[in-house]
Amino acid sequence: MTRRLYLSVPHMGESEARYVQEAFSSNWLSTVGPNLDAFEAEFSRRLGLPSVALASGTAALHLGLRLLGVGPGDEVLCPTLTFVASVNPVTYLGAEATFLDVSRDTWNLDPGILEEVLSARAREGRLPKCVVVVDLYGQSADLDPILASCDRHGVPVLEDAAEALGASYKGHPAGSRCPVSAFSFNGNKIITTTGGGMLACRDPSWTARARFWSQQARDPGVAYHHTQLGYNYRLSNVLAGIGRGQLEVLENRVARRRAVCERYREALADLEGLSLMPEAPYGLHTRWLTVFTVDAARLGVDRDALLAALEAENIEARPVWKPMNIQPLYAHRPSYGGAVGEDLYHRGLCLPSSSSLSEGDVGRVVATLRGAVERAARARRRD
Repeated sequence: MTRRLYLSVPHMGESEARYVQEAFSSNWLSTVGPNLDAFEAEFSRRLGLPSVALASGTAALHLGLRLLGVGPGDEVLCPTLTFVASVNPVTYLGAEATFLDVSRDTWNLDPGILEEVLSARAREGRLPKCVVVVDLYGQSADLDPILASCDRHGVPVLEDAAEALGASYKGHPAGSRCPVSAFSFNGNKIITTTGGGMLACRDPSWTARARFWSQQARDPGVAYHHTQLGYNYRLSNVLAGIGRGQLEVLENRVARRRAVCERYREALADLEGLSLMPEAPYGLHTRWLTVFTVDAARLGVDRDALLAALEAENIEARPVWKPMNIQPLYAHRPSYGGAVGEDLYHRGLCLPSSSSLSEGDVGRVVATLRGAVERAARARRRD
């Protein structure tokens, strides 16, 4: 059987092993150590905000929401089209999510719908506790109108930039414009610590508080004394070493993923009915994943048939995220709009996008897609 091509895999460089070896040699293996301090400092310089390294992006979202005061019974506005980890921490805190549809131009939270909902909530005298904005598949949401609406109504924003490290919005790094932002270093992300995340806060005291909570909220002193609820959320010094090496090559990884996307775009440009996820003019899209939508009537084959053809050739591909408003877990929650996110889900196709993909790998994916389209065309001619 041919080698399996995965959707998005880790891509190690030359420094990661050295930093990890330093951790082993010095015996700094737990949740303190030089790699951890350096990783946070290097990330903070890149983003321009104080940051704390955590065990996952989900942990960063959880602590970020807690910093914003989210608690039982609060309403939190979230986009429909996202991974469930963007929403689950709302539930962890006893709050309730309300879902807003996305814009077809960006696939991110629709600023117009957000303004309508916030204005309606203001008239009703029950504004939400906060808004979660997601930067989907490596593209920043359109933050200026979103932040303007939220500022008018006094509602804070948490930016879920888990999929968008290395992206930009009007010259600003993704994750640098909001009071709190969360990043993921899961194994499938553009850079990885195998598992991990980062929380960035505009207020340094918030970052310090999140760091305190992430270490079981143990009060200073020799006794194991606790006055606040804490969590086991800190990243280890070993994994931070991997993160340091990965951060050194972030620009290279972004450039390579964009090159993979461009290769797909060029090679599939003549196939009517395949449309690449748009790149908004306001910033840099990292193309963490290369995503197309499929117009079955024009292409002659639907998205699911393409998924099956790719799997038959041992190539992993996926639909886009299933929207939260149609997830059994959250379908009971209010939703404003939803048709755009649902359409993208039903027609969206995520292709292998690793920065380590060779030209031959990309060519194999392209040949498989073209073969499926050609077989469908021959079948129609026979009919």
